[in-house]
Amino acid sequence: MSESFSLNMDEEIESILYICREVSVYKIPPLKKNEGHRAGEWGDLADPLWKGRLRITEKSTGAAMLLEDNSTGELFARAEYDPARPSIEAVLDSSRYFVVRIENEGKKAYIGMGFAERGDSFDFNVAIQDYTKRWKVKMNPPEEEEEAAPVSTGPKKDYSLKEGQTFSISIPGRSKPKPSTTTGDLFGDSTSSSSSSGLGGFSGLLPPPPSAPKRT
Repeated sequence: MSESFSLNMDEEIESILYICREVSVYKIPPLKKNEGHRAGEWGDLADPLWKGRLRITEKSTGAAMLLEDNSTGELFARAEYDPARPSIEAVLDSSRYFVVRIENEGKKAYIGMGFAERGDSFDFNVAIQDYTKRWKVKMNPPEEEEEAAPVSTGPKKDYSLKEGQTFSISIPGRSKPKPSTTTGDLFGDSTSSSSSSGLGGFSGLLPPPPSAPKRT
């Protein structure tokens, strides 16, 4: 007996970006003008309105936050997350509490959400930031690199030496020999000497001094 399985290609794959087993939900007071939300104004934080798990999922259409019952998986609330219109706002007085905007059929509601541990809230922030980065790249893809310049397909030039051809190489640092110069000696005679001569241009010898007269 053989069994046949069919794969529904229309069913979209859902990715789970984040899971927290325990989050608390609070009823929050209206936001005051020109002020942010503060968890300290929510009443007794040890007595939440609801407790359960939080999942952040992603599909091609976007990401969503799901607040579900830990045991049954029953959905308590769902908040779509659009980086262009963020539905999450951190409070001013704690890193573990946030305000979540929930929209349903044109209606909006705001609830408070808290994590038991700072590590959980940190991981939550990282998951949101990672998704936002990927969303920005998707919305603003990098420009394609310019096409490389075409390689010439013409005949190759022949740079080899033909028979009888030579070439010279100039080595830097080597000075050319200086030409000889003609200078005069002490007696007015012209002599030719090299600038490298150690006699400094005097090539003749001095005449001997006159002999002294003999005494009788």
